Amino acid sequence: MFAAKPIISTAVLALSVAFSAQGISHADHSIEKAAAAEHRSAKNSARDQYRNPVQTLEFFELDEDQAVVEIWPGGGWYAEILAPYLMDKGTYYAAHFDPNAGVDFYTRYQKKFAEKMQANPEVYGNAKLTAFYPPNKVNTIKGSADRVLTFRNVHNWMKSGFAQEAFNEFYAMLKPGGILGVVEHRAKPGTDMETMIKSGYVTESKVIEFAEKAGFKLVAASEINANPKDSADHPKGVWTLAPSLRLGDEQRDHYLAIGESDRMTLKFVKAAK
Repeated sequence: MFAAKPIISTAVLALSVAFSAQGISHADHSIEKAAAAEHRSAKNSARDQYRNPVQTLEFFELDEDQAVVEIWPGGGWYAEILAPYLMDKGTYYAAHFDPNAGVDFYTRYQKKFAEKMQANPEVYGNAKLTAFYPPNKVNTIKGSADRVLTFRNVHNWMKSGFAQEAFNEFYAMLKPGGILGVVEHRAKPGTDMETMIKSGYVTESKVIEFAEKAGFKLVAASEINANPKDSADHPKGVWTLAPSLRLGDEQRDHYLAIGESDRMTLKFVKAAK
């Protein structure tokens, strides 16, 4: 078990509540059941066709008795699946924005996520909310995680200038033999750093470079979240596509027809000693 420092009241999060009323029963405990549960919003479930959560989590070799850290879970799209799936036998750690980073966006989103957890103890009752922000050295999870997962975040760390430090911390979080799972918007090979940061699309080779420099070994790459319709070249970068649709009604039908971004799905391992 981690020596994680909770950000919100453990009295609230430690509630042990059966979640059968939310469409999941303990007897039907599986990733598929968690993904199909009634507590998930229709808006989030509609994105399954692009994000393929069941196949993605199976590719990352997730099991219900593991300690799993999700880095920067945002509004909780994956948390809605991971938290109940891990509730009985494992532990879900939401390593969210650091509210003490001095970034208003971080503070607002972290607070919103914390409130979501507090309002839904039947889903998040055993989940742990921690912070992840390399510049402030707030990572308290050291060497005990079975899995560290992150979805569509690498470009944010590149823009902030601490992408390598982020991967170094992932390595420190995992136990030997632990797996790092990364899903990220995929740029065309040879795309320069400035374009990657501006567009939100990152080359596979760059992500692999960050991971290998941290000490990881690439185990496998999957096309589960590939989208051949996506050219990765849009006026507002990846945010041109759904769900952001930054151009509003301009060519809306065209961008909706493309779907969400083309994405790499990479699995890395921290070598066992």
